[in-house]
Amino acid sequence: MSISTSDFKNGMTIDLSEGLFQISEFQHVKPGKGGAFVRTTLRNVRTGAVVERTFRSGEKMERAVIDKREMQFLYNDGSDLVFMDIETYEQLEVEKLSLGNAPDYLVEGNGVVLQMYGTEIVGTDLPAAVVLAVTQTEPGLQGDRVSGARKSATMETGLTVQVPLFIEIGERLRIDTRSGDYIERANG
Repeated sequence: MSISTSDFKNGMTIDLSEGLFQISEFQHVKPGKGGAFVRTTLRNVRTGAVVERTFRSGEKMERAVIDKREMQFLYNDGSDLVFMDIETYEQLEVEKLSLGNAPDYLVEGNGVVLQMYGTEIVGTDLPAAVVLAVTQTEPGLQGDRVSGARKSATMETGLTVQVPLFIEIGERLRIDTRSGDYIERANG
């Protein structure tokens, strides 16, 4: 679908010769002399790199339609992860490497939204926080109550997180998926 710079909206994805880009910001500029133009900040959907680019006003380009599909993570199959489409029950094998850091937060049975461009997965929408169990950490020492002190803990997905000294193996913790930081103990 061909669009013009006048159709730009934040969050829209466009297909340029350099790759797929999501519009983070744009500004129409009409200088006193010369033709109008549109200054944009674009994020490469595949690599995450941010670039500044200027387009002539009215310039045409292809809009990339990103399909968001709700999936359930079924299991880890070596270098691939297996998902099931919630609507069609179709199974999809995805290379771990193509999902960035998302595998660090996926536990069997969890839901995730995969962003797809044709048959290619170009991103994931994770919840802001997930609950993961601690599988390995040093035991906290009695009387070791230094305020703000932290230790490493390995979660069930293999993610390593800095946690307070009182956290023990088997505890379930809420982890921020944007930063990878410990938030709190999870009840239940």
